[in-house]
Parts: sequence; C-alpha cells; structure tokens
Amino acid sequence: MKKVNVAIVGATGAVGTKILEKLLERDFPVQSIKLLASKRSAGTEITAGGHNYIVEETVPESFDGIDIAFFSAGGSISEKFAHEAVKRGAVVIDNTSAFRMTEQIPLVVPEVNADALNGHAGIISNPNCSTIQMVTALQPIREKLGLNRIIVSTYQAVSGAGSEAIDELENQSNQFTKRSEIKAEILPSASAERHYPIAFNAIPQIDSFDSSGYTLEELKMMNETKKIFGDPELSVSATCVRLPVVTGHSESVYIEVGQDGVTVKELHDLLTNAPGVVVQDDPSKQLYPMPLFAEGKDEVFVGRIRKDPEHPAGFHLWIVSDNLLKGAALNSVQIAETLLT
Repeated sequence: MKKVNVAIVGATGAVGTKILEKLLERDFPVQSIKLLASKRSAGTEITAGGHNYIVEETVPESFDGIDIAFFSAGGSISEKFAHEAVKRGAVVIDNTSAFRMTEQIPLVVPEVNADALNGHAGIISNPNCSTIQMVTALQPIREKLGLNRIIVSTYQAVSGAGSEAIDELENQSNQFTKRSEIKAEILPSASAERHYPIAFNAIPQIDSFDSSGYTLEELKMMNETKKIFGDPELSVSATCVRLPVVTGHSESVYIEVGQDGVTVKELHDLLTNAPGVVVQDDPSKQLYPMPLFAEGKDEVFVGRIRKDPEHPAGFHLWIVSDNLLKGAALNSVQIAETLLT
C-alpha cells in the first residue's frame, strides 16, 4: 500500500484529535500529516504517537500535495475549502453535514455500502454519528431478512455537541451539587433562542426544529439511513434526545423485518458474525451495552434484542457506540483505508 500525504482540518477539535490518533494507532500508510485549524489555533503544538505536530492555519495552499484531507471543522469550513482541496488533487472525507444529502456525493459506512465509493468525484461524506452506529448494526439484518420499518429513539452524549458542551456539563454538575445558579449557554444548540441545563436533565432537542416538528438531527438520521441503504421507500422515524453523558450514544431501535417467523436467535447469530458489531445480550447476567463501557472502543455494541409482542416481524434492539470513534473519526479513517485497498 503506497504512503500518502494527509491533512486534518479541524485538528484541534474533539473529532480531529481522534482522527490523528486512529491514523497512528492503525498504522495508516502516511507519508506526512498536516494539521490544520483556524488562524486562532495556528501554532498550537499537538503530541501524538511520539511525534510533535504544529497546527497551521487552513488556507487554499494548505492542500497542495495532499492526497487525503479529513474535514471536521464545521459545515461552513467544508463548504469553503473542500472543493478547493479537490481542485488541488486531494480526496476529501468530510465529517460535517455539508454534503451528506448531495446526490452525487457518496455517504459511506464501509461495513454497509463501501461500493458507493466507486466513481466518487473527490468528496466523500461521513454520516451523522447516530446514523452510523444504527446502520452498522442493522445492515446484516437488512441484508439477510429485509427491513421495512425503523423507529429509533436516541440518547446522545454531549461530546456530540463539541468540547464546549462537555465543559458545560462538568460546570453545571458542580453548580448543581453546590446548589448555586446553573448557567446554560450551549445546549440544546448554541444558536437556539433558549438554553437549558444538561446536568441531571434530558433535553429532547438536538439542533433546531424543522417546520415538520422534527429536529434537524432527527431528519439527518431519517434521510441518511435511506441514502446509505439505497432505499428511499424505507419507513424511518427518529426522536433524538441529549443526555448528561460525556461520550457514547445509545439508541433504542424498533425494526420490522421483511419476513415473518424470524427468531431472536437468528438476529443474535447475524449480529454476532457481523463486522464491527459486538453482541452483549444476556439479561440473566445483566449484560447489555452501556455508553460508559463503550467509550474508547471501536465497535458498535448491541443488546436487549427481543421480539415485539404485538407484531410478528417486529423486534427491539439497544445499540451503543463511542460517537467520537465509530460515529466519526474511525469511520472516516476506515473510508480512507477502503479507498487505498
């Protein structure tokens, strides 16, 4: 495998730092790594894998000689620089929502639709974190048994809203225990008119609301799932909730498969043999996935698999994964690995 020159845009952020870690941890064939961020962050020194890197300001010339550019600095930065990077010869793997629903740009989870990379035009989108873990777990079921309907409720960690949201959770937790005034400035979203405490709370809003009454996060899950599975007629609905968990998204997922008479054991067997999936499901031993124990792990964990008592093809699953790894950084690196094989 030939060595390539890599750039990471948004290298000082939560996802950018994880991308760097994963590239080094997985022995990705890098010739060089360039760390890029805003002018404000330029000059920052980052140490990883025994190497010291100096962060540079992102400018068009940053992408000269770059083979693969990972973007995780926000949609506006991707819109500003991604096409420039492609013009200068790089393949862009974008972690933002800027291009996910653009028809000619592939939206890829390698375990699910790696073939979508064929014929890409220079930009490849990484799906939303909550979408990635769900479709990774559901793909073996869909492939073998068919899939007619998905209803998902998410329980999402604050790290999905960035490092400032993590800081706010920690500050609010201290404020709560000291019975002092709780200050909320970040969640449910920084641009919202009102902000609510996340410490010891659950906020049923992630991102802003659409005229339909769904949030943009919910619409992302619904639309991205259909695009990744290549099934615009698939019935998908979502409710997305933010919880006071630092890292690791959890999902309660109801599905209706395409066949009657399917057993829980069949689902167990399919998921046990699925790439990137670990089954943790033994109620007698209180074995089930939890975000605290998924943090720092690459896999998608599935448990609480049970048949719906009212629908002959209905099943319930509990799906957990580290949203910064498989939900973002790891999936991006896996896309790059797939491109090079």
